[in-house]
Amino acid sequence: MSLVVKKFGGTSVANLDKIRGVVKRVSTARSSWERIIVVVSAMAGETDKLIRFAHALSPQPVGREMDLLLTSGERIASSLLAIALDAAGIPAISLTGGQAGILTEGAHTRARVRSIRPARILKELNGGKVVVAAGFQGVDEFDEETTLGRGGSDLTAVALAAALEADRCEIYTDVDGVYTADPRIVPDAKRMEQISFEEMMELASLGAKVLQARSVDLAAKYDLPLVVRSAFDEGEGTLIIPESTGIESPAVRGVSCDSKQSKLTISAVPDRPGIAAALFGQLAEKSIMVDMIVQNVSENSLTDISITVNSDMAQHAEQIMVESNESFGGATISRDDDIAKVSVVGVGMKSQAGVAARVFSALARSRINIMMISTSEISISVVVRQADSENAVRVLHKEFIG
Repeated sequence: MSLVVKKFGGTSVANLDKIRGVVKRVSTARSSWERIIVVVSAMAGETDKLIRFAHALSPQPVGREMDLLLTSGERIASSLLAIALDAAGIPAISLTGGQAGILTEGAHTRARVRSIRPARILKELNGGKVVVAAGFQGVDEFDEETTLGRGGSDLTAVALAAALEADRCEIYTDVDGVYTADPRIVPDAKRMEQISFEEMMELASLGAKVLQARSVDLAAKYDLPLVVRSAFDEGEGTLIIPESTGIESPAVRGVSCDSKQSKLTISAVPDRPGIAAALFGQLAEKSIMVDMIVQNVSENSLTDISITVNSDMAQHAEQIMVESNESFGGATISRDDDIAKVSVVGVGMKSQAGVAARVFSALARSRINIMMISTSEISISVVVRQADSENAVRVLHKEFIG
């Protein structure tokens, strides 16, 4: 029997009228799909509101309580949608992450999916119901509520689609697909009809907010057809597929910007074996993801180490670096929150030379200073000042995409 998983983001269920719009989408889909699972995020603004409430009461709320608090947003949205579907004559049932069989590891606020036990979902689907699953959440081995990190509803949808061998997973957002750059920054950015899993994963991890990177990674692992489309119009959206063969890909498919970055530097660190291992080991123990790393050439047996992290984790990372520095005696630790990471992405970089030179030349012509550089097989990222970031995106988009 055919099965589709449809995920609707917060703007798609932001109010009762939007929820009724989702009901119409589901009603139309019933003529094409025998079984339907809908995954929902919290209503737009709800998660941020709950976070503000928690931080107004405590500067560092306990992770377990934050997870229990934040999962309420998706539960409210899923229950309201199930009620609306029933009222429209479409049998439906809402399920929490735990009821949907989403089992995670125990790391609160950023848990990873360990396995899916879909027995309850299958029972409800086989009974003719539309299953409305609360996104962003699961339970650990002790039945404690956990959350999957920002954008975790995408991961919920893809994980359920993979576990149930769905025919496809559709991600509905407030945009009509994946663009070559953020249209709010580059008005003439182009919607892509299709993009490879590899390129989409890179764009997502480098700041594009259309999809969560972990969800794209999982879809690629299971070769799951993934579509990004608008919740508010009937466009075809963007299809995300394995890398195509045949005609060569352009060097750059998209330009992204991540403004939630902070740079931390330990200066005058003794240049001896084990220093970096100790520092990054302690960051890893606290589940702090380090993005870029730059270590300067040693002078007088001293070196500087700079890293970038998500700005939400910058204060915590700085504290760890201060504690680590007590054991090896660097001179100073500095933090710079006034930065952004701008990246160009494309599988065509694998076979085309000169992309980096064009990136640096284009930025130089616009007098945009580069503070750090990082590369992968299909991307080039530069750290620039926040004030230069949007111009950098426009400059690089014009250089490579037009």
